[in-house]
Amino acid sequence: MRLTICLAAALAMGAASAPIHAKPAKHAEFQLNGTSWTFVDKKGVRVRESVDADGNYISETHAGKHLDHGTAVMKDGKACFTSAMTKDGEVCWTTSPVKVGHSIVTHSSKGEKLKVTRVAYKPLKM
Repeated sequence: MRLTICLAAALAMGAASAPIHAKPAKHAEFQLNGTSWTFVDKKGVRVRESVDADGNYISETHAGKHLDHGTAVMKDGKACFTSAMTKDGEVCWTTSPVKVGHSIVTHSSKGEKLKVTRVAYKPLKM
């Protein structure tokens, strides 16, 4: 019994003195769900777009006219949108973490370039 207690104590002391190698914290991937954005489309129309908590997006003009809707997901660090209204298929855009009120220039998988501004989340309805 005394041997068991001594071995247990020795193991505990050895474990306490062993160096602990913590893995660096992995940065969470940027999340698109629950965000809203504004931009000017290629036709010069000012657009507001929101992605709800379930990954459904709605785009409308600033005047409230419905433009598009579909699904949005993050894939390999890109924001990928699939419209329910067009046959364009999935279109992915480069992205990075953006705070409300800040803008980024994003590029699509189809070669388009767009400046988008993140705004306070506002759910949109069709």
